[in-house]
Amino acid sequence: MLRNLFRQRPDERQGDALYALAVEQARQPAFYTSLGVADRIDARFELYTLHVLILFLRLKQDGERGEVAAQKLFDVYISSLDHTLRELGVGDVSVGKKMRKLGESLYGRMSAYEGPLRAEDVDALAAALAKNVYESADAATGLALARYAVAARQNLAQQSFEAVSRAPAWAEIAA
Repeated sequence: MLRNLFRQRPDERQGDALYALAVEQARQPAFYTSLGVADRIDARFELYTLHVLILFLRLKQDGERGEVAAQKLFDVYISSLDHTLRELGVGDVSVGKKMRKLGESLYGRMSAYEGPLRAEDVDALAAALAKNVYESADAATGLALARYAVAARQNLAQQSFEAVSRAPAWAEIAA
């Protein structure tokens, strides 16, 4: 009986593994060296959010198992944001307020990126990425990152659920 209580279920860590895949890609040096993303916590938040969203949208294409996996990914991302705030020294009293503000930012970003990603509208996505990632009003600033994001979504759409869950082939990061 106790063995069952402490036994790890195969899909228990699925969200952690999926989140790790998104973070690993978002940390690729080429984003910072070739595409000029600033190596700051807010810019990293933007790249993590973009990659979690791309992976989230792909997972949801696979019916119920995809919906479950996408929700696990999202839950781990939210948990990670909470953990990061605590690591940065935000006290228990203000974590709720900071998480609410961060949640609003996250929802805003995902809303701004989802439509253009689904429509493969590079120009609209470039404008949103220029504003949020590069802090620029010039949409051309976000064009290379937008092209990458649309290509990454297309690449993931062509891969099996198993491949995406284990080792997704994102797109090439090029300026």
